Amino acid sequence: MRYELYYWPEIQGRGEFIRLTLEEAGADYRDVARQGGGGMSILGDKTILHPPFAPPVLKAGRLVIAQTANILMYLGTRHGLAPKNEAGKLWANQLQLTISDFLVEIHDTHHPIASSLYYEDQIGEAKRRSKLFLKERAPKFLNYFENAIARNGGKHLAGSKLTYPDLSLFQIVAGLHYAFPRAMASLEKKLPRVVKLRDEISKRPRVAAYLASKRRIPFNRSGIFRHYPELDA
Repeated sequence: MRYELYYWPEIQGRGEFIRLTLEEAGADYRDVARQGGGGMSILGDKTILHPPFAPPVLKAGRLVIAQTANILMYLGTRHGLAPKNEAGKLWANQLQLTISDFLVEIHDTHHPIASSLYYEDQIGEAKRRSKLFLKERAPKFLNYFENAIARNGGKHLAGSKLTYPDLSLFQIVAGLHYAFPRAMASLEKKLPRVVKLRDEISKRPRVAAYLASKRRIPFNRSGIFRHYPELDA
């Protein structure tokens, strides 16, 4: 099966979590908006029985799946990147949903008032939000994942081998490094297992090849992770 991924062509965003899983799985997929062929037309397709609210959207045969965690649960199960037992599958999904919560808070550091406003219209609020985020929320989330790895044996988040939440945590850490390099240099000192997992994933053959390719969109100031020096306390 050749998958079709529908997501914005200029940013990594939530679509990147899906791209990483597809790449690690060695799956055949088309990044529709980046390769031509309709862009976000799927959002207005009235023939879809269960219409998506927003991208990312994955088309797998007759299936049309939306929501990042939902898509990853499907791909992980299908491509051996999820635990096989029910408790493990639920745990992996729980981790991914927690990552989704974290991602919202990361986005809101630079857009704390509204996404419809420019960053320049809310700099004061963004500075205050980022300061509290880096002091309180980022450590809380990252320590949670550090402890989850420790409880699972010290190598992965779920099960005895790599799963899709591991890949998503890699993306979170990479994005935070781009957005808050100074703060992350300090935070990482207390996150040895998270750092080790990040480093090991970056060296996996398929992931490394993807990161070095043009398929990997560079971090930029249009995505979820944005670097503004004044926000990096």
